[in-house]
Amino acid sequence: MAVVDSVMKHEIKRTYRYRLYPNEAQKQKLARTFGCSRWVYNWALETKTKAHYQDEESLSFTDLSSRLTSKKKEEETKWLSEVSAVTLQQSLRNLNQAFTNFFEGRAEYPSFKSKKGDQTARYVGTAFDIREENGKRKLRLSKMPGLINIRWSRELPSEPSSCTVTKNAAGQYHVCFVCTEEVELLPRVNGENGALEFVGVDLGTESLVTLSTGEKVGNPRWFENEYERLRREQQKLSRKEKGSNNWERQRKRVAKVHQRIQDRRKDFIEKLTTRLVKNFDVIVVEDLSVKNMQRRGASAASVQNSRLARHITQAGWSQIVRRLRDKCKWYGRTLVIADKWFPSSQRCSECGHIDGKKPLGRRSWTCSECGQHHDRDINAAKNLSRVGQTRIQAPETLPKSESFEIVVGQGMSEPARESK
Repeated sequence: MAVVDSVMKHEIKRTYRYRLYPNEAQKQKLARTFGCSRWVYNWALETKTKAHYQDEESLSFTDLSSRLTSKKKEEETKWLSEVSAVTLQQSLRNLNQAFTNFFEGRAEYPSFKSKKGDQTARYVGTAFDIREENGKRKLRLSKMPGLINIRWSRELPSEPSSCTVTKNAAGQYHVCFVCTEEVELLPRVNGENGALEFVGVDLGTESLVTLSTGEKVGNPRWFENEYERLRREQQKLSRKEKGSNNWERQRKRVAKVHQRIQDRRKDFIEKLTTRLVKNFDVIVVEDLSVKNMQRRGASAASVQNSRLARHITQAGWSQIVRRLRDKCKWYGRTLVIADKWFPSSQRCSECGHIDGKKPLGRRSWTCSECGQHHDRDINAAKNLSRVGQTRIQAPETLPKSESFEIVVGQGMSEPARESK
């Protein structure tokens, strides 16, 4: 953490993504690199799993790395030497990180990679760099013929420490550079001596986001807007012979529709979360069990519940919370994640009376205790805002059964309690 001209700054690592345009020879080499990286990851996962269950042995990254060196010398797998050794070592490191995430409870047990999904290869150190050719900056990769064209949508803030080349299901190539960047911590909204600006954020399907200020951000419904086009393209795909050239071309058309939906959702969420972080000091959201909600909706017999599961999947709630978490750390804001059992929709924001569960179709209700009429979503957002204020300013008054996660900016502490 550094202070420059009365502005606090700190360094973060951020990923910058650009579109790649390889030629045919480079595409073939990348396909081989993707395949070798995927094979090494799956081989290492199988080897590590068998060693644990059959031999009761725990293989470390060093053990797998030395076995990989021997594997490359065998006649059956000597083709591994045709691609950069760095990408193969990074596959082992990725698996090692996957097991770390599993043992620390952040992810499930690692699974085998498929050639049908997104393909990736990671380069570090001297295995890549950016060079100039004919007045254009291009990407050089180890054991890659020539330089790869990049569409530079913005400048890199510093020299990248690593890059990951990806190919999605639509056949599009991208490169992600990891750079160290110095960012400024945002000042308080109401000034250094002003009161903290709190906001409760209720996530939904009718309105994607409802704020405690009364503002509602409508759900763009990216999937529904592209549904007819997607249905037509999938019908065309079903009429093609699987595995044929026509089938492959049509499969890419379907994948491009899905990619368009994904890109539009990501762009909208990035802009929304940036606006929230800039305009409020403390943001309060609810810990929603998205997977359980999807499972309950999908397993229900009614068409209405199955549609609800689809709407929840397409809304991107988890992505919103994840981006808020990242940006609050970057810019010195505070994110409060309320317990998933907190009755935000059941409690009256005026008197605090809990009026019981309400069906999802009931969008407004009247408190039986004080008679106040509430909009369901705005009331929930107000409750989140108030419980966030209590958690920050008077945590001892909260019941022990209610747990909260506090995410603060890097190098920062929880906001101090305000004097009365």
